[in-house]
Parts: sequence; C-alpha cells; structure tokens
Amino acid sequence: MVAQAHTATLMGIDALPVVAEVDLRGGMAKFILVGLPDKAVQESQERVRTAFKNSDLTFPNGLIVCNLAPGDVRKEGPALDLPIAMAVLASSGQVPLSSLEHTLFMGELGLDGTLRAIDGAVNVALMARSKGIRRMVVPKANAQEAAVTPDLEVYGMDNLIQVVELMNGSLFYQPENPAIDPKPDDLAFDIDYADVKGQSQAIRALEIAAAGGHNALMTGPPGSGKTMLARRLPTILPPLSLEESIAVTQVYSAGGEKGGNSGLIWRRPFRSPHHATSYAAIVGGGKSPKPGEVSLAHHGVLFLDEMPEFNREVLEALRQPLEDGVVTVARVQNTLTFPADCMLIGAMNPCPCGYKGYDEAQCVGAAVCLKYGSKISGPLMDRIDLHVQVPRLKPEELTSAPTGEPSEKIRARVLSARERQAARFGSAKSNAKMSPREVKELVAMDEECLAFMKTVASRLNLSARVFDRLLKVARTIADLAGSEGVQKAHLAEAVQYRSTSQFD
Repeated sequence: MVAQAHTATLMGIDALPVVAEVDLRGGMAKFILVGLPDKAVQESQERVRTAFKNSDLTFPNGLIVCNLAPGDVRKEGPALDLPIAMAVLASSGQVPLSSLEHTLFMGELGLDGTLRAIDGAVNVALMARSKGIRRMVVPKANAQEAAVTPDLEVYGMDNLIQVVELMNGSLFYQPENPAIDPKPDDLAFDIDYADVKGQSQAIRALEIAAAGGHNALMTGPPGSGKTMLARRLPTILPPLSLEESIAVTQVYSAGGEKGGNSGLIWRRPFRSPHHATSYAAIVGGGKSPKPGEVSLAHHGVLFLDEMPEFNREVLEALRQPLEDGVVTVARVQNTLTFPADCMLIGAMNPCPCGYKGYDEAQCVGAAVCLKYGSKISGPLMDRIDLHVQVPRLKPEELTSAPTGEPSEKIRARVLSARERQAARFGSAKSNAKMSPREVKELVAMDEECLAFMKTVASRLNLSARVFDRLLKVARTIADLAGSEGVQKAHLAEAVQYRSTSQFD
C-alpha cells in the first residue's frame, strides 16, 4: 500500500512542497530512501525506526521504499523525520490514509519519539496556505511561529504518540491561536537617548534616518559616542507590522537564527557584524545558501562599526542591496533571492589613529588617512544619505548630567512622520524608497527652492543620485516638521548632512 504525507524543504528562505511516498511490501526487511536526500535525511530512517520502538508503535517488517518527490530537488535537514514516519504509519494501517490528506507535517524526531524544533516553520506555513493545505503539524516549539493565519490550523505536538492520536481523531488537541501584535510593554528597551551627553546634532541626524529609512555614516574620534548612539537607534524606530514581522521571522527561521524565540519576531533587527566577517556571512551564500547579515537586518538596521576596516569587496557588495532591497545569490543549480531592505548605519574614525585634526595628538599623516578613507568608494558614499560629524565631548559636557531627549519623545515624532508617509504612499513605504517619479511629484519646489538647489548642485558638484537623495531627506525633514510641502529650510538642513570632504 502506498501512503503519502505532505511536507516541505527549504531553498534559501523559500519553502518548496515535497511529498513523502512510502510503499510497504513483504519480503526482506529493508528501508530504502530515495529522492535526493542529504546525509541528515538519510539518517532519518534510523531515527524513525527507534522512535517507533520507544513509542510502543509497530515498525513494519518487510521492504519499505520511501520516495521524496520531486526527485530532482535536494532535500536537506532532519525536519522530514515526521512526514516519513506518518507515511510509514499510514501504509501499515496504524493511522487512516484519509487523515493525511490536506495536512502538512514537519518535525525532527528524537530517539524517544519527542519532536524537536526545526528551522523554517513560518516559511513552510506560508507555502502551505498558498497551496490550499488546511492543517499543519509541527513541534510544539514551532507552533506560535507557524500560526500566522487563521486559514491554516497549526497543531503543536510534543511527541509522535500525540500526532498519532490526532490523526486517529482525538479531539483533545486544539490548534494554536494565530499570532497577534505584542503589547507595547513587551518591546521595552534597557537603553535610551536620555542617557546621552551632548551630540544633539548626531541624535537629530539619526532621528531623520529613523523617520525616513535613510542610511547614515557617523565620523568622529575614538570615544565620541558613535557606537553608543547607533545602538540606541532601535529605541526610536516604529514597531514592526504583522506583515513585516512575518517577513523578518522568515529570514531568521530559514537561517537558524531565532535563538530560542518560539514565536514571531517583533523587534526590528539590529545587526552589528565584526569587521573581520566574511563576504558570504555579510551578503549570504555558502554551500547551502543561507541569508547573510544584510538580510538578517531586513526591516531593521545593519550597523557597520569601524566601517573602513571591512574588506573592500564586502563593502562594494552592499551597493546593490542598498539600492534594490534584495540580494541575489547565483549558483550553478539555482539562483536564490534574499530580502535585504534595511538601513545602513556606519561608524568610523577620521583616520587610522582617530586623532586627525586634534592638536594635542600626533596623527599618522595625510597619506595614510587618505588611504584609510578610500576603502569606502564614491558609489557607496553616494548611497549614504546622512554624513554626520560626531566630535569629542568638551570637558564641561563630560562632567555634566545627560542632556539627551528621551527616546519615547523622539519615537513619537518618528511615528508621526511614518504615518504621514504611509498615508501618502498607501503602504508602509518610507521616503528613502521613493522612485524618481515620486520624488518629482512629492518634493515640488518653488522658485526659491529651485534656485537654492541649483546653487548647491553647482558648488558641491552633485551626482543625480545624490541630488535625489537630498530631496528625499528634505521630504523626511518636512514630515518631521508636519509640513505638507518641502521648504528651503528643510532643503538647507538636508544639505548640511551631505559632506564632500569626509577624508580631506
């Protein structure tokens, strides 16, 4: 008798439907597994066999042939243990064949029959819903993550016996409740901009970045507070919507980066990789391509501290994701696309020693400083909207009480600006993602503004990309001010954050 159990395998962050087919025949006791399984899938036959024994289930004697269809797609990971086990149970009559219809199974089996957490549960759930599957059975640890829609009943189970009872009609088990937005208290932070001394201009620049989704680069000597300021940026960012939360969880779940979080991820990501991090770890890839840091920062912040210390190839690879919001990883067998819609926040010293321009410190020299800064290319600098100088604090600032504005007040202004953008675009799109046509329509300038921008473009020798980005920043400044139109004052402030002599 042939039994089929629906399941899936991950390819990048996408889940591909798979069917575990089991044919049970008499004769020599043997388990044959085909369908391009990797080593972890091949070993599932031993986990399934032992789990049956320790769960007081009957493992059938005879020849068992299991095919994982389609046969031309490589299957990876131990999450196919449960569907293989269910197909074996159905083929041997221990659960009804009809119970496997419109049901998808995912889960790794322990030798005692327990179900262990898997990667990609939310990815598989979204695929199951799109294919019209009505029920999904996963380990208990993945149930909250997979319950993203009321259209799909998700059952979280602790062990194989519970799954068998459910398939045999037990009414004891209930589906997981669909995901809901968390309470504001659940997203509280331990850090705050109220702790900061001085640096009001840098905080203002980061407020603009948060309000419009803009990239920013902070330059200043060691100890001026660049890293501290960047790490507080999530405290003023708007919360994730349900749609954004699902998208972020997809990336983290597929990459095995959830870190024990059993439900959806509701905090905006803040990724801060070390400057020695490899190309593949930043951009994504590997033998079995996984999302890199730029994708793990999707809908959040990618913070590059000591930015010139990163490999130049790594920095150059960020140009396309910053422009398009996606990363494409090409392999011989397939091409995978990972989302990468994030804010880039960089921090750097003005030179290798960090003391350029300070009389009391001996700088390494102009030639070395020029070489240091040249690691960040012109095209990449063009994609950074806000260039901020973060000076060393004065003695009186060091000895005074913190002067920073509380993050809650800054976040209120950011949320108001984002609401204006949402009303304008009809979606959660930010000003930084405006198309050239939208810039032309939404940043209408009067004669005074046009004359001002002509002068700025001439004196600073602006490229078309930088000119458009200046207008986008000005639009965000206007939104923060509650202004319907962009005025000269908004344009002037945007120009202040555009430095052309970062490394002079």
